[in-house]
Amino acid sequence: MGAVFLLLNLPAVRASAADPPKPADARPILAKYCYDCHADGESKGGVAFDGYKSEAELYADRELWWKVLKNVRAGVMPPSKKAQPSAGEKVQLAEWIKRGVFGIDLNHPDPGRVALRRLNRVEYRNTIRDLVGIEFNTTEEFPPDDTGYGFDTIADVLTVSPLLLEKYMQAAERIVTTAVPTVSKVVAETTLTGKEFRTADGSAGPDRMSFYKEADVSAGFKAEQAGSYRLTLNLIVRGDFDFDPGRCKAVFKVDGEERWAQEELVWDDGKKYPIEVVENWKAGAHRLSVELHPLTPVAQKRTAVDLQIASVRVEGPLEEKFWTSPKGYHKFFPREEAPQDRAERHQYAREVLSAFATRAFRRPVDDRTLDRLVKLAEEFYGQPGKTFEQGVSRAMVAVLSSPRFLFRVEESAAGQAGERFSPVDEYALASRLSYFLWSTMPDEELVALARRGELRKNLAAQTKRLIDDPRSRAFIDNFTGQWLQARDVEGISIDARLVLARDNGQEKELQKELDEFRARIAQLQAQQAAAAAAADPRVQGPPPPPKDGAGAAAGAGAGQANRQRRFAKPAVELDGPLRQAMRLEPEMVFADIVHEDRSVAELLDSDSTFLNERLAKHYGVPGVSGDKMRRVTLPKESPRGGLITMGSVLVVTSNPTRTSPVKRGQFILENILGMPTPPPPADVPALEESEKGLGDHEPTVREALQIHRDQALCRSCHARMDPLGFSLENFNPMGMWREKERGQGIDASGQLITGESFQDVRELKKILTEKHRTDFYRCLTEKVLTYALGRGLEYYDVETVDRIVERLEKNDGRFSSLLSGVIESTPFQERRNRPAPETKTTPTGSGSAEKPVQRRVQP
Repeated sequence: MGAVFLLLNLPAVRASAADPPKPADARPILAKYCYDCHADGESKGGVAFDGYKSEAELYADRELWWKVLKNVRAGVMPPSKKAQPSAGEKVQLAEWIKRGVFGIDLNHPDPGRVALRRLNRVEYRNTIRDLVGIEFNTTEEFPPDDTGYGFDTIADVLTVSPLLLEKYMQAAERIVTTAVPTVSKVVAETTLTGKEFRTADGSAGPDRMSFYKEADVSAGFKAEQAGSYRLTLNLIVRGDFDFDPGRCKAVFKVDGEERWAQEELVWDDGKKYPIEVVENWKAGAHRLSVELHPLTPVAQKRTAVDLQIASVRVEGPLEEKFWTSPKGYHKFFPREEAPQDRAERHQYAREVLSAFATRAFRRPVDDRTLDRLVKLAEEFYGQPGKTFEQGVSRAMVAVLSSPRFLFRVEESAAGQAGERFSPVDEYALASRLSYFLWSTMPDEELVALARRGELRKNLAAQTKRLIDDPRSRAFIDNFTGQWLQARDVEGISIDARLVLARDNGQEKELQKELDEFRARIAQLQAQQAAAAAAADPRVQGPPPPPKDGAGAAAGAGAGQANRQRRFAKPAVELDGPLRQAMRLEPEMVFADIVHEDRSVAELLDSDSTFLNERLAKHYGVPGVSGDKMRRVTLPKESPRGGLITMGSVLVVTSNPTRTSPVKRGQFILENILGMPTPPPPADVPALEESEKGLGDHEPTVREALQIHRDQALCRSCHARMDPLGFSLENFNPMGMWREKERGQGIDASGQLITGESFQDVRELKKILTEKHRTDFYRCLTEKVLTYALGRGLEYYDVETVDRIVERLEKNDGRFSSLLSGVIESTPFQERRNRPAPETKTTPTGSGSAEKPVQRRVQP
């Protein structure tokens, strides 16, 4: 009671605008709306203001006041049946919590901690592509990244295990070996593919020629200089699995002169014929041709057998004076050749490695590091038989293995002594911007501005340039794929046959047939195993049939219809193309909002979406044809439009054979409204256990959940989740509209914990758009900030979020307001000059570090 006594007896004096609000400013509001449930001996939800030993201890519990602020703003507290604070009272309470409890300085908000962030798999792949120009498959080469707060950009979970470190070392070797030339001059090389060969009339010739049909195809090559040329023709016999008697003769000609002939080629599958010839050519055009002459009459053809022209490689001129720089040489080495003079070569190595390390580290390399890299290169190319390029490539391997490449190292700009916060320097700002919007390293324009100290002055223009660039697709795909779990839709297990049977009221019958079938298979396997064990092991042949084989045969006809239905292809399948279209839908809707600068409120409800013919048919939307996804105006009465009715969301929030209002409700709370519920208690029984109390009929999911939520331990959370999930019960686990479940009509009505009632999902979307738009703005802002900053938000980020939400409110929710607010915010541009407190984490068992809790809702 001590803390409450102090609150109640402080004088009610308003703080001046210059001073932070005092407890007295909040006392009347807390006493009027909170103490009935959270003081004077009451502790609903485990919260009791009088349970603290002192006023200081009460105010020190910032997590408590952060929850108070969230719940009051969302309308969750006070409960809808209680008296509600006015808009002015909510603002007054929020100001006291932010400034009085959190100690936020409105003129200098706390930017929060900056954690050292490792490049995740997507960022590593894209950075390698832009740095050295090759595609490196990180999905196959590296283990999956852990996620925190729903994203794989979170610094605390992007740890480096010994295994991953070893893989980074191996990757650096392979990348440099593939991308960086090790000599300055090579024989010029051109490769012609089989598809470049033409028939005599100039039409495209087949790169695969049948053994049973005459063929004569050719391709041209222009020699720029006279000299010796090496030609390597690669032919492959392509035959089906079954033998074919076909035979043919193949001839390779150069400028009409025969250079190679194989008198008889026979059926095979994949046999290769590499043919190499050297020609002394004059400068000008030359003709390469391949002829095929059948030796077997077509009447004997049994299967397909072809001769494929895989490629022709032309190397030359072979004389050394004509050799050229290797492909990609000048990407790393600006001169034609390294100087021979030792001092000049040393300086050239510094020049080359300085440029490469600066790009790889995303900031100028320091002299000490550069000296070590040059020394490493010199020690290698100084050995007999080693080239300058080989030595430099060794140093490049060291660069790609360095923590300065693998981690996003940030430094502060020069500031005044004693400052609590300081801006990150311009190189760090360039990296933050590019990895946020492109998931890759800064390009030359960003780096040039950072080098001149002009990036901050041009931040708005650069933000627009980056978001208009095709590379911003990385932000759209990676952010929406994780925020909305759209990435998961292609791997979620859904049993279409049982789902459709449940909708039609035939689930119990089909499940019984499947159980009987499995039992029968198990019985037969057991009988066969027993018979095999009893048989003489010297006796060859299959085990004897089961004793009841005759009876089984007699009953076979009776069960034929059941077997046909059991194994028949379901009427609708959630196959690869349909799942891919479902994944693309939210990505394309979000991309349209981003690039057209539309209101993010359209994510709550909209009269259009992106569909192709397959997805439109799945949704019951007419008039869409073709595989291409395009913007489609929805029918007036369509329940679609907005995120929560998209197929990807409905699938990833379902169980394999039934819907899950709990998962769907939790998804909306966490990703749309920003009000996730606490984790469920341990040993929560499966929902199917609740069905046992309704033996007179097969209950719907809603009926079973009603029994489950009647338990006191479950009631409070389910009161928040279930109504939201029930609104989506007209959509089955495959995202299809349905009118019935288990043959019974569906009740999609509900009442939100904030008091609003609805009859179906259309009314719910209207409520979310009109009554909870600000909650969605705040939730989306928090998600984007978390993704961009690489950390979970803390209480000191509240003011930053509020300012961005205010921008959205003033600008009708336009995406540009959200984006500019995030990039111009203090957390994005500044950092603390003091250590940050440890964050709450829990071990996941997947690595050497502790990770933020990742909750999965199971019912």
